[in-house]
Amino acid sequence: MNEISEAQYELIRLYLPVQRGNVRISNLTMINAVLHIAENDCKWRALPPRFGNWRTIYTRLRRWAEAGVLDRLFAALQEHRLIRIRVECLGLDSTSVKVHPDGTGGAEKRGYKPSENLAEDGAPRFTWLLRILERP
Repeated sequence: MNEISEAQYELIRLYLPVQRGNVRISNLTMINAVLHIAENDCKWRALPPRFGNWRTIYTRLRRWAEAGVLDRLFAALQEHRLIRIRVECLGLDSTSVKVHPDGTGGAEKRGYKPSENLAEDGAPRFTWLLRILERP
């Protein structure tokens, strides 16, 4: 597996948040862990120990995704031609996957009526799928 080197990291470092305090996993290690997951299509729990605790990596990835850091990072990786990737966002919830009334265990309901206010329906659920197209 190819990982991003220190020299390559210096090109994209300004797109990442500054690490403060007692941080055990560097941003470089974090990026390489995410790329490892994407390249090998493995589960978070199968992340090799050299990257650190998988929960820490996953938590930071979620924070980066919510703050827009991942978008900036992947744009920078492609801009500097360090990697070609495609980020797919798959949204699955009860409005896109219907269950037969017998499968819900409750009384049979007729017709779906979404509310006027989308906030009442709850936030959509997403699963991030990172696919590495090729390495230069």
